[in-house]
Amino acid sequence: MTLTDPPRRDDVRASVDLPVALVAVDVPLAHLDRGFEYAVPPELAADAVPGARVKVRFAGRDVGGYVLERRADPAHHGRLAPLRRVVSPEPVLTPRLSTLCRQVADAHAGALADVLRLAIPPRHAAAERALDAAGAPDAGDAAREGGAAREGGAAREGGAAARPAEPEGSAWEGYPAGASLLRRLAAGESPSAAWTALPGRPASQDWPMALAQAAAATLAGGRGALLLVPDARDLDRLDEALTEVLGRGAHVRLSAAQGPQARYTAWLKVLRGHVRCVVGTRAAAFAPVADLGLVAWWDDGDDAYEEPRAPYPHARDVLRAHADLTGAACLVGGFARSTHTQLAIEEGVLREVVPDVACRRASAPRVKVAGEGSDEERDGPAARAHLPGAAWRLAREALDQGPVLVQVPRRGYVPGLSCRTCRTPARCPSCAGPLALDAQDTPLRCRWCGTPATPYTCGVCGDQRLRSRVVGARRTAEEIGRAFPGVRVETSGGERILDRIDGRPVMLIATPGAEPVADGGYAAVLLLDAWAALERPALDVGEEALRRWLAAAALARPGARLILAGAPEGVTVPAVEALIRWAPEWFAAREVAERAELGLPPASWVASLRGARRALAALVDAAALPEGVERLGPVPLSVGDEQELVLRADRSLGAQAAAALAAGKAIRSARKDIEPVQTKVGVVPSAP
Repeated sequence: MTLTDPPRRDDVRASVDLPVALVAVDVPLAHLDRGFEYAVPPELAADAVPGARVKVRFAGRDVGGYVLERRADPAHHGRLAPLRRVVSPEPVLTPRLSTLCRQVADAHAGALADVLRLAIPPRHAAAERALDAAGAPDAGDAAREGGAAREGGAAREGGAAARPAEPEGSAWEGYPAGASLLRRLAAGESPSAAWTALPGRPASQDWPMALAQAAAATLAGGRGALLLVPDARDLDRLDEALTEVLGRGAHVRLSAAQGPQARYTAWLKVLRGHVRCVVGTRAAAFAPVADLGLVAWWDDGDDAYEEPRAPYPHARDVLRAHADLTGAACLVGGFARSTHTQLAIEEGVLREVVPDVACRRASAPRVKVAGEGSDEERDGPAARAHLPGAAWRLAREALDQGPVLVQVPRRGYVPGLSCRTCRTPARCPSCAGPLALDAQDTPLRCRWCGTPATPYTCGVCGDQRLRSRVVGARRTAEEIGRAFPGVRVETSGGERILDRIDGRPVMLIATPGAEPVADGGYAAVLLLDAWAALERPALDVGEEALRRWLAAAALARPGARLILAGAPEGVTVPAVEALIRWAPEWFAAREVAERAELGLPPASWVASLRGARRALAALVDAAALPEGVERLGPVPLSVGDEQELVLRADRSLGAQAAAALAAGKAIRSARKDIEPVQTKVGVVPSAP
């Protein structure tokens, strides 16, 4: 059996005569991160197959686990404890998935048990019974029918089959290498590409349709496809495009937002080989797609791909490891380009798929920075206002043609305040968190602890008067409502996010990532308070600002106008220049070159350790880090007594350093050192 195939029932049941089971127990303690041997009672021998969920006695209590393998003889002498019971004979932990999870755990200095929780959804007995009762073919049948599926390019559920994509797919027109990419996918090859998408495309040529056609080409070549997007709104768009291209029943959705039964049912269909095309969010990165031929993900820089639970893997890393195991093609797309993608291009891992220059010029909006040129003379000081005169005039003209998008960096009313006299940021006297206003007539409160802070007195100059540093989406909606009387004003962000609007005139105020798609595209786009997007104390501040601006600008009609307001004066900002030129490739290459010169990620290996100072020192001492690993810090964080220590090394030392960290965590765990240390490997460290 290869790592690309699902387990066959005949294969896994062939081990029933082997009396020893090696079990991965669901105990995330670092010093117990290995398999444990158990005796298999005769009555459980037929069901305790490799990959099955079991219950075992461990440290005086019943815990769950997975059978890793069956053995004829134990590796250690002595009496083995028996398996308590088989929770389900379904072999959910396939050899490929087990290897993938082990690799992810090792790369991030984590425990296998933690990764298995991310990779395999909780069992739902009713879902198993319902799927069996529906008469769907089992995994063995699906595997045996793989040859026929390859010949016909079928990705089926019941009798649904994927319609093969034509090599000259319309969504890939405008990309010189697009047709070649589809042909290679359909031929069963494994190209790896970084794709810069064109803005302002109609629905029939937009990025969801392009990904759907890439999946169809892969299915036509007899292989499976795994597609990831950052959030539920993008998932809906890609799901709709896949249904249009493949037909109903040829793919499934996988996301954490699904109910337990729906998610487990979809996951079982993939595991058993009934469906070989999966679209989902971060939770789908480990999906056991049969004959995997393509992994693709959209908008690589979105932080929704970052797993918030230990060991904190990024979906990008999981998908690339998945592709390496199976020999699948890789396709990463977006309007912007992350530094990780750019580095992979420079190292020859990915090849560029970029638009034709003429198509890019015709599709991209015309960008102008407010306050530059004649606007400065015409508007005077108002050229630097929250809603400058140039933006007001553009919105007034564009409303005659359709909707206008206004992107505001922050949600809320006034999320940032400072002293009117000395401009010192207003901070909470209890926890030093930022003070904010939720509405015009509400008291000041802390955004961290929620404590009211009225009356406020500046700790530097003693003044009690405040001014707004950042204007939120709700306050902006009020100002625009007064500036454009009689015009409909809508907001999208926070708890109320719009998915789509029609083409009628409207002022749409949205926070980054919450911009709805407009039928026919927006007539104009206003990007306000650019300085707020560029002032975050983070390494990727320019990269993230450009990604947000390009995502909003891409929703405009071809040739529409865009105003960037609030850009820093008197300096050249690379992110602003990249927006004006619509040159995400140039910006990413510049960022990678600068980070390589300074030894910053992703050009170097990094790990962020957070915890009490004593715990950090104990972990580093126990880890015995290899020579060449540099220690930066520790430095205190802004909340509590936590400190952050950053480890940095050449990327060639990354695997060795991660293994040393895992060994150090195991030593502390065995010593019962209970002071926690949060370990994140391969992430951009935050500012203190």
